[in-house]
Amino acid sequence: MDLRGHGESDAPLWLYSMDQFADDVKGLLDHLSIQQAVLAGFSMGGYVVFAFYRKYAARVNGLVLADTRPQPDSAEGRAGRFKTAQTAHRDGAGAIADIMLPKLLSPASVQGKPDLVQKVRAMMSGAPVTGIAGDLMAMAERPDSVPLLKEITCPTLVIVGELDGLTPPADAKLMADTIKGARIQTIPAAAHLSNLEQPETFTSAVKSFLETIRS
Repeated sequence: MDLRGHGESDAPLWLYSMDQFADDVKGLLDHLSIQQAVLAGFSMGGYVVFAFYRKYAARVNGLVLADTRPQPDSAEGRAGRFKTAQTAHRDGAGAIADIMLPKLLSPASVQGKPDLVQKVRAMMSGAPVTGIAGDLMAMAERPDSVPLLKEITCPTLVIVGELDGLTPPADAKLMADTIKGARIQTIPAAAHLSNLEQPETFTSAVKSFLETIRS
């Protein structure tokens, strides 16, 4: 789904929060008459999934937590979010793409996969500034989800890019070790956007996980 501020959804100029995003997900499920679902949360989507599980755990059949982390931002991290929001306001979405691309993709992809680089840059450059700012504020204010990990009882798959520097493998291991029965899949030769850098490996891991839930 396109969360508010993303894709074809509206990007209102207002404060966003992970609880709002979670309610948006619930609203879509209700609209589609889906009572329970496996939720896959990628990067910021993982923070949304944590918020959704806090509020609507009975609606969750399983979780995929991909290239995300349970810890809140540090004071330095929050300051960085505000600075990035100011950059977006002053210089536009393209400036954010310039800053983030080297952090999202592995050096090999940046240098050797021009089509992928162009695709990621286009997605980021096309995002409305109000959506970028809203996301950054929501991420800066998100709560600590580490205590929640022990409360998660549904089947859970944790995925992380081997070279992910934004939400590193150590964070993935923390989630997998703390969530009872969780499994972990490391995607080789991938940084933060592991689903785009190694789509076949990523998709295979998710499909295998869904088969275990179905059976």
